[in-house]
Amino acid sequence: MTRRVLPAARDWAVLRRDFAWDVPAGFTIHESCCDSWARAEPERRALIDVDVDGALRHYTYGQLRDASDRLATALAARGLGRGDRVAVYLPQGPEVLITHFAVMKLGAISLPLFTLFGPDAIEYRLRDSGARMLVTDAPNLDKITALRGDLPELAEIYCTTQAPDPVRDFWREIAAAAPLARPAAVGAEDPAVMIYSSGTTGDAKGVLHAHRFLAGHLPSIELHHEFFPRPGDVGWTPADWAWIGGLMDMALPCLHYGVPLVSHRMRKFDPDAAYRLIAAQGVRNLFLPPTALRLMRQATVPPGVAIRSIGSGGESLGDDTLAWGRETLGAPINEFYGQTECNLVVTSCASLFAPRPGVMGRATPGFDVGVIGVDDAECADGELGEIAVRGMPPAMFLGYWNRPEATAAKFTGGWMRTGDLGRRDADGAFTFVARDDDVITSSGYRVGPAEIENCLTGHPDIALAACVGVPDPVRTEVVHAFVVLREGAGWSDELATTLTARVRERVGAHVAPKRITPRDSLPMTATGKIIRRALRES
Repeated sequence: MTRRVLPAARDWAVLRRDFAWDVPAGFTIHESCCDSWARAEPERRALIDVDVDGALRHYTYGQLRDASDRLATALAARGLGRGDRVAVYLPQGPEVLITHFAVMKLGAISLPLFTLFGPDAIEYRLRDSGARMLVTDAPNLDKITALRGDLPELAEIYCTTQAPDPVRDFWREIAAAAPLARPAAVGAEDPAVMIYSSGTTGDAKGVLHAHRFLAGHLPSIELHHEFFPRPGDVGWTPADWAWIGGLMDMALPCLHYGVPLVSHRMRKFDPDAAYRLIAAQGVRNLFLPPTALRLMRQATVPPGVAIRSIGSGGESLGDDTLAWGRETLGAPINEFYGQTECNLVVTSCASLFAPRPGVMGRATPGFDVGVIGVDDAECADGELGEIAVRGMPPAMFLGYWNRPEATAAKFTGGWMRTGDLGRRDADGAFTFVARDDDVITSSGYRVGPAEIENCLTGHPDIALAACVGVPDPVRTEVVHAFVVLREGAGWSDELATTLTARVRERVGAHVAPKRITPRDSLPMTATGKIIRRALRES
């Protein structure tokens, strides 16, 4: 079956001109990513699950359909119905996909949760969402059972291994259930998934998406993976499937296109282990967050690694990283940009236009993206403003859960405001400058941290870097950099001087850090983004 949504052209202007959204009213994620393939090719390989001990489990589309059908029957027997929320508190693996599909087949809403969340974060999300059921595994079960007494709406807990009553056995319930007689009558506009925003400012908000939001991801997926899919493609990401990057920038698109998907529970990202997995499973297509890319640069690429495409987003990449991808991995690193509320709105495709350091890409076909001012008018080419998306493309969220005022505030003048500052040049290329609240104002300059951070991490002794503005009586603010050293490197005043000179020489004297502090780690959101607010307050 052909699933490509883009025209066959290999010209950017033609792709933009000729693309039009065509999302059938009956489009659903479970049908697109599971059941349609199971009917056509039930033995087609869907998932390669690599356990922590290296053991392999292969799943076909037919197996995923059968398991999700039976789980749907079991959940319905316990009272799950249309619009109910089911939390998926699991690491990468088949149980995640089976649960998502089962929940959707009942017209309910799946709620992915990151397994590294602590009890406060989990309780907040379960309480705020009013989740009725939850699926987890043995390592995380105690955290949930300890909270259950404070969550009266949480009626059922399922565990993927045997557990004491009243917790239900996930696989035993599937084995005992009959296949689902008929999925609920849902379509493209019906709610499917709720993903909580990272919450760098204020409480995290539940971002509710309809089934159509999968369709909204496909143009960028095809482009930043260099006209995906191609014969022999196999996909993997170390990003957790509980956030939109892992789930929607790799996992579900692979299943939609019939591309084998690798799942692997990596408790802590290990670049050497990642390379071994890529080689062993023949992974050709990767979504790698910038932090993972920077760590992989410090490791040796083993024989057998044959990568075709890499997508990355979330933080700006520097020239050193882009060049390393081309020269060492033999694959372009195509940057993209989006938010949980509306993802993959800007994209890159190296075979159509050469990647440029600091440039996220161009507006994805089907998306109207601009840079606007406070008056909602579009800024001139090269002028700093807020990146915004106009209209209601399929990737646009339905709204924030139970927060109509916050939803309304996200939109002004027909635009969805991202809160991110950037520029668009005359060629339509977008450059990310900073989150609106991350901008540093120094000596009359508005300084975005990304460019300074890229320069710092280009030094061989620096693994990670983050920059914030701190008050200064003369300059308003000066740049304070925080750095994490690579393994084996040592901190010294000489290194601090070298780093300051590097920024002064490579970026500009006006952005050179006035203070550099070494740290063992940097505060991160669950999605791997640096929480600069926490650094400003430290």
